[in-house]
Amino acid sequence: MSLIETLQKRLPAFPAYLGMTYVEATRDRLVAELTVREDHSNGMGTMHGGALMAFADTLGAVATILNIPPDAKTTTLESKTNFIAGAPVGARLVGEATPLHRGRRTQIWETRISTSDGKLVAKVTQTQMVL
Repeated sequence: MSLIETLQKRLPAFPAYLGMTYVEATRDRLVAELTVREDHSNGMGTMHGGALMAFADTLGAVATILNIPPDAKTTTLESKTNFIAGAPVGARLVGEATPLHRGRRTQIWETRISTSDGKLVAKVTQTQMVL
């Protein structure tokens, strides 16, 4: 089974609810996609900011998991989101997490969320604590 198949199979309930699909997974880059559904929306035809943050938070956490020992765990310590543009219902989003810092106690990940045609929707910087 490939790493992407393993990640997809082990996807917890909430990210699975979001509809995330992993498309690339290495220690240096994690990419996933999802299609914005009506139940993700803020009532104004675009994806709710909290749903965007949940997408990015999942990417940062899973990217950290790919970089820590198998017996270690992680939790989000801090997250900052810059919302750049709306993501309309029906849009296919691409989230890409790359490391800024990978230490023994903390890791910092930057996640870019864009539409499939490359329009930047949000940029998230998150610190993961290694437990």
